[in-house]
Amino acid sequence: MEKKVVVIADSITVGELAETLNLPITTLIGELFKNGIIATINQRIDFETATIIVEELGLDVALEKKEAAAGPVRKTHQLSDHAIERAPIVAVMGHVDHGKTSLLDAILDTKTVDDEAGGITQHISAYQVERKGRKITLLDTPGHEAFAALRQHGATLTDVVIIVVAADDGVKPQTVEAIRFAREANAKIVVAINKMDKETANPALVKTQLASEHQLNPEEWGGDVIMVEVSAKTGKGIDDLLENVLLVADLEELKADTDTPAEGLVIESHMETGRGSVVGLLVEHGMLHPGHFLVAGTSYGKVRTLCDFKGKALKEAGPSTPVTVTGFKDLPQFGDTFYLVKNEKEARQATVTARLEREREAASTNVTSADLLKLMSQKHEAQDFNVIVKADVQGSLTSVIDSLRLIETEGQINLRIVGSGVGNISENDIHLAATEGTVVYGFSVDLPPAVKRQAARDKVEVRIFKVIYELLDDAKKSMEALLAPEVVETELGKLTIKGIFRTLKEEVICGGEVTSGKITPGVMARVLRDKEQIAEVEVEKVQRQQVEAKEVFEGEMCGLSLKTQKKLQLEEGDKLEFFTREMVKRTLS
Repeated sequence: MEKKVVVIADSITVGELAETLNLPITTLIGELFKNGIIATINQRIDFETATIIVEELGLDVALEKKEAAAGPVRKTHQLSDHAIERAPIVAVMGHVDHGKTSLLDAILDTKTVDDEAGGITQHISAYQVERKGRKITLLDTPGHEAFAALRQHGATLTDVVIIVVAADDGVKPQTVEAIRFAREANAKIVVAINKMDKETANPALVKTQLASEHQLNPEEWGGDVIMVEVSAKTGKGIDDLLENVLLVADLEELKADTDTPAEGLVIESHMETGRGSVVGLLVEHGMLHPGHFLVAGTSYGKVRTLCDFKGKALKEAGPSTPVTVTGFKDLPQFGDTFYLVKNEKEARQATVTARLEREREAASTNVTSADLLKLMSQKHEAQDFNVIVKADVQGSLTSVIDSLRLIETEGQINLRIVGSGVGNISENDIHLAATEGTVVYGFSVDLPPAVKRQAARDKVEVRIFKVIYELLDDAKKSMEALLAPEVVETELGKLTIKGIFRTLKEEVICGGEVTSGKITPGVMARVLRDKEQIAEVEVEKVQRQQVEAKEVFEGEMCGLSLKTQKKLQLEEGDKLEFFTREMVKRTLS
């Protein structure tokens, strides 16, 4: 009898597969569980995984992959002959605590740094400044290592990258990373050597490091990289820095079209009470107006309000302009491309297509056949650490989740993100956490009193942080607590049996010579005969010259009282290997 052929997409949820195969969902989830995967009804698996599970269940079914229609691909914008000059987009990057945000504050005459948790930037912010009648768009990017994805995103938006290096600290890991991002984005680099007001400032060392280790040669040394000595604290060099940024931008001849449908990138998104979705956009081409219908990834909306970075209402926004808009039905993801469509019907159709495309790709972030086969071959059962993550903005949410997944557990801990979202922790989050046995992590969000009471009632752990590395440290400690302790044996010494004096049911008294190391009362010993272990015993007493001894060393004779599990017949010539055994709490590297 031929197998029944069932056609499925290249990824499918567990629930959909159960329905397609006419199986109880519990049967399918149970089979996944047997193979080391704790799956939910909505978790996606790829085609290969589905095939393996069908085979494991012994079903008379053959799966075939349905060919998916290719989604529309947006073409790269080609400048027209009518393109006009636009403002440069400048990302400010640097190592944490090197004064990048303070420098921006000095440029903008603001006090952003005072409001940031831990003194570090934790999501991308966009500003615009005017110098000598010309505008410069500035992107402030996070400096902490956990926000590498956000920082890279900032670099890809950019014409020029200002890399901030502290004059008293030199080149650091995130400095190097910023250089790499800038080069990958093909952006021009300007170096701001900050903190020149400090007595320990050493700009020459910074220049030497950049030139010798990273091939960024200062102009004054015959190179092509502009390096400006500045002080965010005193304002020294700020005007010079901006003039040089404009100079570098002029060489690039930056242009954009204004008589084309608006398009650009999502740089941030979050929810606000009374306003709904608030989305930060950077316009690349065209003119954006209130009332326009926009599509960004799987989200769409009609621009209800259009404001500049200061919150001032705008009638229109052109190229290189950072804006915030309201009106999206749900939150787009940072890095999504936004573009203009004619009406809501067209917007809905575009998001449906985009959603299908992402679903085709979703299996790679859920359960793949490689994951399944790896788990099936494992001898041990890894512990699960289930979390729900809520964050203030979409970019931070992505960075937190990505950083959690990067915590190395050597396959001993399975991190399961059972839920995530933007906004305050809700009753639904607590309900989900209670059913899953999950920790709820909040990043820069609130826990409303009613939700706090529900969490206490349902015994759900809610942990809220404003600094990402504190959240990651907590998660790492929680994962370490799940690790089984490691049994560590320490070798102490060896002895050859020279005589047996008494053999009892649970004790042997014997004597011998210590051939290496030392022995002490209270340690364990392996009994070897012809190199084969025949028993394991405990040393109760040690005597040297008929006097109890605390330790006996190599080359000395001694008597031993050995505690045994059962009657043990020792023979002359047997070997004893002494060791200690202890349980050691394991940690993650």
